[in-house]
Amino acid sequence: MRAPEVLRLGLLVPSSNTVMEPDFYRRLPDWITLHTARMHLARTTVEGEAEMLDRHLPGALKDLASLRPHVVVFGCTSAGALRGNDYEEGLLATIEAQTGAKPYSVNACVRRVLKGLSARRVGVVTPYVEELNRRIRQSLQQDGFEVVVIRGMDIADNMAIARVSPREVLEFAVGALAGRELDCAFVSCTNLRAFDIREELARRLKVPVVTSNQATLQCVLSDLTGSG
Repeated sequence: MRAPEVLRLGLLVPSSNTVMEPDFYRRLPDWITLHTARMHLARTTVEGEAEMLDRHLPGALKDLASLRPHVVVFGCTSAGALRGNDYEEGLLATIEAQTGAKPYSVNACVRRVLKGLSARRVGVVTPYVEELNRRIRQSLQQDGFEVVVIRGMDIADNMAIARVSPREVLEFAVGALAGRELDCAFVSCTNLRAFDIREELARRLKVPVVTSNQATLQCVLSDLTGSG
């Protein structure tokens, strides 16, 4: 790993997300600093996320641009998928134009990691309500993946998503996906505590496991270090 000058990583995250920042700062090398702008979100629903994108993202992005970040991550899986992959690509272009930083989205990183695993048949678990599950399914299918099953916990309160314990995430995922013919499992949501149980889940399902925060951090670090 190279040792460059300190790089500033900007993170756009829902205001009620309490998981993504800790997942990142526990794993970032000391030459990358983490700086967060929060977009108001209380309810993880189609309506709540649309309001976040339209009313609260612009101000958060303006604030984040003022620190002149080198990298910016849009840190919400379901909101990134809300209006389709083309919309998300446009959002990344807007982030780049307004900040001058290299932009990343969770969904694009997840799809990139899945492709790197040569995965085609994917099983998905989420904390979401069904309307958001449909968006996640469509985002993956649009990029050529077969979603064998997608199962959500039907939680709309974003703070409640963060209160789901890693052990509960593990048991829910095993119950939803065990016995399925899968190439890979994807545990969606940047506010779900899935990073720490990823390896155990992979052992129990006998397939690789990708999570929102793990995939995003993997892509960012891979690009910054030139390791993949």
